[in-house]
Amino acid sequence: MTGNSYLPARTDAKILDLTAGDLLRDVAAAEPDRAALIVCAPGGPARVWTYQELLDDANRAAQWLLTKFRPGEHVTVWAPNVPEWILLQYGAALAGLVLVTANPALRAGELEYVLRQSKSVGVAYSDSVRGTDTAAIAEQVRGRLPQVREAIRFETWHSELQNLGGPHQALPTVEPTSAAQLQYTSGTTGFPKGALLHHRGLITNAYYAHQRAQFPRHGVWATALPLFHTAACGMSVLGTAASHGTVVICQLFDPTLVLSALQEHRADLYAGVPAMMLALLAHPEFDTFDLSTVKIAMSGGDTVPPDLVREVERRFGARFSTVYGQTELSPIITQTSPDDSPEDKCGTVGRPLPNVEISIMEPGGTNPVATGEQGEICARGYQAMLGYFDMPDQTAETIDAEGWVHTGDLGASTTAATSESPDASRT
Repeated sequence: MTGNSYLPARTDAKILDLTAGDLLRDVAAAEPDRAALIVCAPGGPARVWTYQELLDDANRAAQWLLTKFRPGEHVTVWAPNVPEWILLQYGAALAGLVLVTANPALRAGELEYVLRQSKSVGVAYSDSVRGTDTAAIAEQVRGRLPQVREAIRFETWHSELQNLGGPHQALPTVEPTSAAQLQYTSGTTGFPKGALLHHRGLITNAYYAHQRAQFPRHGVWATALPLFHTAACGMSVLGTAASHGTVVICQLFDPTLVLSALQEHRADLYAGVPAMMLALLAHPEFDTFDLSTVKIAMSGGDTVPPDLVREVERRFGARFSTVYGQTELSPIITQTSPDDSPEDKCGTVGRPLPNVEISIMEPGGTNPVATGEQGEICARGYQAMLGYFDMPDQTAETIDAEGWVHTGDLGASTTAATSESPDASRT
């Protein structure tokens, strides 16, 4: 459809039909001794797992979980960027559980809503988050919800896993199209909605984002993005595994901690929202850190100002990649390439990733607007959510009868697409 803002999918890239458990097993079999996960915290040494060690702990986690839960049940994780978060993510995948991700900054009433609405039967938590006694809050809320029958205290859980005795049971068969995570999105009005995301969507989308960013195989990806967001637990954790690389997770965003991690672990890529990028650049000792290995800087989740793109490329000596997406789409829809022109990197959010259709539609309608005209950004493809959990009416409002996910965001296509060249269009 030349001349309008419908962008057909580029279909020459493979969709990865894997679960998170499959992915970890495959990489551990291929490269057991490669560093998989490094978690950095202020004032202490980094904790490191190889792929084999990560798989071993994930298998122990799955066995432990299956003594408490049944496949298909929902377990909420309410904690900062601690390594146990990722052990639970992989363990839940292997056990066939759905991981419900909750912002560790939630107040008691908000946590209660997530646990109740998600029908969670378990909650995992850290003892404290930035001075807040989250253990006390979790137990208080749990006391009001009889459905939440089990608690996982992260401070002792890893030791429990190491001491886990047999006998071990067979792990369930988990399909790539089955639910992996329930991610809550605030939306514009009303209570948060839980977007139910599947394994295939999360893993494939993360891999495509790595490819578009030109992240090297066996590279080091560093971030302080919070794990409860898809950009961290999906794009960063699962994408780096798909690239057979090492993911470096900072337990919290502290500019000194992040810059030290980039230097010490010789990161190839740093991913952070624009505010994080600005905070790093404002660090008084920024120029004393050796960031020569950082070749790619990735940002999104908020408007990325053109001046920030130029300043990051100049000060880091890296090339920039902007991502745009939405939780309901696992999450990345479009992305710029490090090779794009300065005009495209500064003024657009890039081209659609493979196997996703884009249509800039008339607001409230279903017809694509003319090229260059503003409309609602809608997307359709493998990575669309299964729906909002237990909210059929809200699901029908967001995913129309033809499978288009209506983002509610406004945008414009700057170049007409053709069936021969869908990637010519930028949003």
